[in-house]
Amino acid sequence: MRFYSIIIPVYNRPEEIKELLESLTLQTYRNFEVVIVEDGSAQSAELIVKSFQDRLTIQYFYKENTGQGLSRNYAYARAKGDYFIVFDSDCLIPPQYLQAVENRLNTNYLDAFGGPDRADVSFTPVQKAISYSMTSLFTTGGIRGNKKGVGVFHPRSFNMGISREVWERTQGYIITRMGEDIEFSIRIMSYGFTVGLIEEAYVFHKRRTNFKQFFKQVHFFGRARINIFRFVPSELKLTHFFPMCFVLFSSISVLLGILNVPIGALLCFLLYCYTGAIFIDASLKNSSIKIGLLSVAAAYTQLWGYGIGFMKEGITELFSPTRKKLKELLIRKKEDAAAHNAMH
Repeated sequence: MRFYSIIIPVYNRPEEIKELLESLTLQTYRNFEVVIVEDGSAQSAELIVKSFQDRLTIQYFYKENTGQGLSRNYAYARAKGDYFIVFDSDCLIPPQYLQAVENRLNTNYLDAFGGPDRADVSFTPVQKAISYSMTSLFTTGGIRGNKKGVGVFHPRSFNMGISREVWERTQGYIITRMGEDIEFSIRIMSYGFTVGLIEEAYVFHKRRTNFKQFFKQVHFFGRARINIFRFVPSELKLTHFFPMCFVLFSSISVLLGILNVPIGALLCFLLYCYTGAIFIDASLKNSSIKIGLLSVAAAYTQLWGYGIGFMKEGITELFSPTRKKLKELLIRKKEDAAAHNAMH
């Protein structure tokens, strides 16, 4: 039986961590510890964490704010497990999660894995719509936890596991935020480790509770994709340009439609068809017309937020002199990891 270290960085979200820890007390597989890293929070979760010490094996650390990537590294260095699993603080973990991971690693081992996210029945209609948008083939290409998704699957750190060997050889994250998990996944693969999806190891990811917060989040994701490009230029694919193209296409379609330009009617019709497909698919999957309508709003929020963030950061990159410095940082990090491996 593997001993797992569940790692959770938290920043000003004490109530979220309470719900997450409550869900971990229900795990059917019990050979694990929880490592909480408070990343310079003003709203401390320490008392809440202590209230679970009689039900969970917990390590709690408070440190200055450095962002989630370096906070995970901080936890990796102090974790006792054979295998590390990272969750975001706004996740709820189904009781069978760890057993599903253990079963998979015993039958078809992975050095690192990612799992999908779902909407729990307790989520609000807006949260369910956002969950649909973040996992739908119509918006993200289904790459977030779907074997049939478009493109290469990269584990994301809201639900991600790595072996101790992966940590010791890679030395963890080199970006503390803004695409840090995807860069880490790419680098893990570059070392030759086996990486894959465990579909049964899903979490209920609460995400944002309103569209304004969701827009800010996906706007940041769009910027993050360009940040990943700075470290790994080959990982900027045509599919990543889709949200930007959608912003331009929808804007031009509406403008030409208002101006009564003949082709504008055709473009608007295509836009209506795309919108209708999202509405029908989301309504059927959630058995709710209301969630179908909200999913349309969530999809447009996601595509516009991501697309605008992608364009803004892309323009910054075109005129930025920092890429050379970032490449030098990456080289130093790899050299440090190599030196560490040689010593051990």
